[in-house]
Amino acid sequence: INPIWLLLHMSVFSQSFSPCGRFLAAGNNYGEIALFSLSAALSPDATALSQKPVLTFTAHDGPVFSLLSNDSQLFSAGNGEISCWSWSELVKKNAKPLWTKRPNYKSSLEIPEINAMIINPRDNSLVVGGGDNNIHILDLEHGVFKSVLQGHSDYIHCVSVREREAEILSGGEDGAVRMWDSRTGQSVHCVEIYKYESCARPQYGKWISCLTTDSDWMLCGGGPSLSLWHLRSLSPTSVFPLAGCQRQAAFYQDMILAVGEGPFVSHCLLGGEVKAQIPCTPQSLNTLQINANSTEHRVLTVGGSSDHIDVFTNLSYKTFSLSF
Repeated sequence: INPIWLLLHMSVFSQSFSPCGRFLAAGNNYGEIALFSLSAALSPDATALSQKPVLTFTAHDGPVFSLLSNDSQLFSAGNGEISCWSWSELVKKNAKPLWTKRPNYKSSLEIPEINAMIINPRDNSLVVGGGDNNIHILDLEHGVFKSVLQGHSDYIHCVSVREREAEILSGGEDGAVRMWDSRTGQSVHCVEIYKYESCARPQYGKWISCLTTDSDWMLCGGGPSLSLWHLRSLSPTSVFPLAGCQRQAAFYQDMILAVGEGPFVSHCLLGGEVKAQIPCTPQSLNTLQINANSTEHRVLTVGGSSDHIDVFTNLSYKTFSLSF
């Protein structure tokens, strides 16, 4: 296959910063993970080469749907499997997984994609959501899947954790956001976002593609409009007038950053207004990450339907792009 064709059809689905904040890992639709040195790319004497990966390796057979780091490891998820890599080894350009595990699926024929992962610090577990409609909990200390949360009727796109409340939240294709007690594994609430008139957009469907929480607040969207919810009253307080489906959103300082269909990062105010839309290279966006691990390399990185990952040192404009 012509490499130019591969680049033209590349999509970046996932990214994660190293624990030290000096590196960025990005995963694409070909199962590859690229490691970029942010310290090299951000240095005053950076060259074009500084914006290329220091390491690229194949991690999974299908797309790398999700990447996540803890204080020493990088977790990557593809079709039906999760691999764990040592950051200190990756930085030395040694790409050998520490382990690869598969959740306990009902049939051996089914290979559901794993769309979302988050760490629950309360019990040092990895919360995994994906194509079999279930949430699987992996005990990271003992390396075993210890429980399954069942309740969604279609596949899961996103997961979030409220550590203080011992709650896990999940959103899926069925249009529901479910809240689970992480101690008992029971579903304690189920909110069907598309049934709220202020959020509903039947022309886009009911699926929930992004979900994140910040203490008592939840942000979610997809088919329904991106909306901010107060979790104690379980009611939407702001609905953001963004076109298309939003694929990832994040709380940042006193703002909300969101990406999805369209070549821009939207800056929204908590009250519901869209303050700015900052142009990006990809025509459609899948992932945004804020590097909170290093003050020196505090950047926002955005990826989507392109081999380019845009880097913002200032939220108002793109500084440069990294590329696979």
